[in-house]
This record gives sequence, C-alpha cells and structure tokens, in this order.
Amino acid sequence: MLAISRPLTRVTTSSVRRAACVSTWSTVPAGPPDPILGVTEAFKADKDPRKINLGVGAYRDDKGKPYVLNCVKKAEEILTTSNPDKEYLPIAGLPEFTKNAAKLAYGADSAPFASNSVAVVQSISGTGALRIGGAFLARFYPHSKTIYLPTPSWGNHTPIFRDSGLEVKNYRYFDKKTVGLDFTGLKEDLKNVPEKSIVLLHACAHNPTGVDPTPEQWKEISDIFKEKQLFPFFDMAYQGFASGDTTRDAFAVRYFVEQGHQIALSQSFAKNMGLYGERVGAFSLVTESPEEKARVESQLKIVIRPMYSNPPLHGARIANTILSDSALYGEWEKEVKGMADRIISMREKLYNMLSGDLKTPGEWSHIKSQIGMFSFTGLQPAQTKALAEKAHIYMTADGRISMAGLNGGNIEYFAESVNKAVRGDL
Repeated sequence: MLAISRPLTRVTTSSVRRAACVSTWSTVPAGPPDPILGVTEAFKADKDPRKINLGVGAYRDDKGKPYVLNCVKKAEEILTTSNPDKEYLPIAGLPEFTKNAAKLAYGADSAPFASNSVAVVQSISGTGALRIGGAFLARFYPHSKTIYLPTPSWGNHTPIFRDSGLEVKNYRYFDKKTVGLDFTGLKEDLKNVPEKSIVLLHACAHNPTGVDPTPEQWKEISDIFKEKQLFPFFDMAYQGFASGDTTRDAFAVRYFVEQGHQIALSQSFAKNMGLYGERVGAFSLVTESPEEKARVESQLKIVIRPMYSNPPLHGARIANTILSDSALYGEWEKEVKGMADRIISMREKLYNMLSGDLKTPGEWSHIKSQIGMFSFTGLQPAQTKALAEKAHIYMTADGRISMAGLNGGNIEYFAESVNKAVRGDL
C-alpha cells in the first residue's frame, strides 16, 4: 500500500516579510472628525471669494483678520527690554500671574482672596484648567464622582471630564423652541440631582448658545445649590469679552463666593487677551484657610507634575505684565470692551436686517439677547448644509455661529443668504 505524503509547508523569506509588514497599529480605528475643525477644513478648500467661516472660536477684526491687542504688543516690548531668561516655571506656574488671575476673577475685596485662601495654579489655557480640576475632584472630592453639564455645553467638556475619571451626566439648559434659557427645566433638574453632586456652570457667554441667566436667575440657582449642597465648578473663558466689563462678567462667580460656596474655577486668557496660541489659563479652588490652601495646592502640583511638569512661560509673563501695570490694564479694559462692542454691534445689525429689511420668517430677537462670541441662530441642519453648499457660508450643523466672523464686508451677504435658506430659496 502506497503511503500518501502530505505537501510540506515551506516558510519562505517573502512570507516572513509579509508577516513583519503587518503594522502594530493596523487595528486602530479612525476617530470621528472634530466638528469645528471640519468646518474650517471645508472653508479652506472652498475657492469662492464670498466664503465666510463662522465656525472658528477666535476673534476677528472688522476686516476678518486675526487681531493682536496693542496692550499685548506693549507688554511684549517691556518683556524684551527686560532681557528675560527661559528657565522652567515652578509646577504651579508664575506666582505673580496666578495671584493676579485670582484677583481678576474673585475681586480684590473678596473674602477668600483677601484672606489668602484661594488655591490657584497656572494651566494650559482653559482646557488645561478644566482637566486639572477634573482630575483633582476625581481624586479628592469625597461626595461624588459625577459631574453634571448643561445641555448643550462646549463639545470638549465631556471628554475632558471623562478622561479625568468623572462620570458625565446632563441637566437641561437650552430651550430650542424659544432659542433661550430653559430656566424651569434647569431648576427642576438641579433639584433632582443627588445631593453634593458636582455641577458645571458657564460663568458668562455660555458656549455654544450665548444664553446666560440674569443676575436674578443666578441668585435662584445659588439658592438651589445651597439647598442641595451642590458643588459649583465654574468655567469662565470670556471674562470681559462677553459684555466688555470684567466685573459684570464675573457676577456669578463672585455672587456664589459671597454666598459661601466653595467653588472651583477655570480661567482662560485666550479670548479676552487674544492669547490663543500662548495657552494661558488658571485653575483655582476656594478653601477654608491659608493652611488648607497650602495642602490643596500641594496636591494640585502632584496632579500637574506627571501631566506636563510645568506650564508655558511667555504667555503668562504677557498676561501678568498687563494685569500688574495700571496703564496697560486700563488699555486692556478699553480694548476688550472694543472687541465686545464690535460683536454686540454685529448682533444689532444682523437682527435689524433679518427682522426689518428682509422680514425673514421667524423670531430673531435671540440674536440680540444672546451674549459673547457665539450665537445659536435656530437654523436647522438642512439649512446650514444649504448655506455651506450653495452660499459658501460655513457653521456647525446645529446652527451655531461665531459672531466674530461677521463684519461690515460680509454681514449683508450673510443675512441675505440666511433669509433665502429660511424661505427655502437657496
């Protein structure tokens, strides 16, 4: 009987090479595109001269150009003449800057600031401040590991806090029917969250809606926080840039502190000083005493050290030079008010064009009542798609626009295009 031999499997050099060519990262899936960056990419690819980008969250002047504040230029000149070094900052950042940042936020006469009870560290802009705060709360806040965000909120809030180790839930905030604040829903939801939960609040110029509570509503919200013993985490990215008045924009923060709340606070100097790429921010916590402050700051440093060791130097020096020089500070207040006033004037013009000149169907008063850089227009996804494809106007699908992208040269075209989109004529 003949034996049937099986064919030998030959391991060839080419097969080994093929196996070696399979990448370690071959199973990594592609992540979804960032909705804001996607808008910018589409805008850049568009060759039409009429194109408008209303997605970018950065100030533009009336010619649509990036704007560097004069006080920033002067501060940089002062720094250059002082021949500064490029040494590392301490883990907590530039001490003079963090003190002045806290003073700007809380006010020189606030009890925690005056008693040296505000624990504060420099951060990599507002995003870094939120990340530090989330990590600290996940590690040390004893009552909850859940943070409640308004619906909607800045798109980066959810991943920041999830990556910090907190569970993210939501409370009602925006009413699509009125294009305004759902104050009844907000109060009801806050009254129903577990006691001592962490709740994120936008201090001013709510992103992305531009809808803020009134001072009277803030007082009601504070009362609910007291009743439920909720922990307030304020995100203040637009102090001064919202209304043009740094004191007015800090109302909610300062009122809560006056009422005895031990708040957490994220600050950014990207918008109000135009220091976008310098990444200047601060994170702070109100504590009971200087001794408690020292202990909290020691743990904040432990959070920061393995993240990025210490923060950037140049932007903090610029911001501190402005905050500590009375002449530059006065000039900065005028400039930030000028930026805010330009955006407010764009709101007025757009409202007048839609409601008056064009008689665009719908109610447009929210354009004026909203505040800050962003506005929820109420436009629907199909309308925003038509505006991009046929009018070369780019915004997020939910109808949010950056008011800073409008200027004297394009606002009429924008209003006319919105009118056509609403009427179905695009």
